[in-house]
Amino acid sequence: MTDTTLETFLKTGAYLRGHFRLTSGLHSAEYLQSAKVLQNPNIAQQLAEELVNRMPQGDVVASPAIGGLIIGHEVARAMGVPFIFTERDADGKMALRRGFSVEPGQKFVVIEDVVTTGGSTREVIALLQSMGAEVLAAGSIVDRSGGSADVGVPRVALTTLQPETWPADFCPLCQKGMPIEKPGSRK
Repeated sequence: MTDTTLETFLKTGAYLRGHFRLTSGLHSAEYLQSAKVLQNPNIAQQLAEELVNRMPQGDVVASPAIGGLIIGHEVARAMGVPFIFTERDADGKMALRRGFSVEPGQKFVVIEDVVTTGGSTREVIALLQSMGAEVLAAGSIVDRSGGSADVGVPRVALTTLQPETWPADFCPLCQKGMPIEKPGSRK
């Protein structure tokens, strides 16, 4: 195995196998628990520096909570720029809270830990653009879409995977009666 990012997930016990419901709602036999990788500040710093080397320089870094918080903050540190994050409001829509604001014309990069469908990243980009920001690019540690997730701006990832996923109605693991886990931040 030559992919150092994937090796890091395996070494830290962050590459899980079982039956998982992903944030996207899809089911998979594989799950990437980024929090286990990012709990080590030295690893988080190294991954962030690798992302920065592949991305344009922004004025601000933004990430969706909760998965993108640590890596987004580390990318902002490596770029030497401020960091803000979005959260879901009571209606489930991405919003800026905690006094964060966007100035029209500010240049952003959006950072996420793992992209499967790109949905959260697209929501953050749409929110920033609706406030007059220019989103230069998006980045993630892992792209689980095999490179197919379209977020509307150029996108980079440190590693690209294409694990098999299924809609819940067609999940062979559900059909076998295998218990499902939801290890992410949203239940």
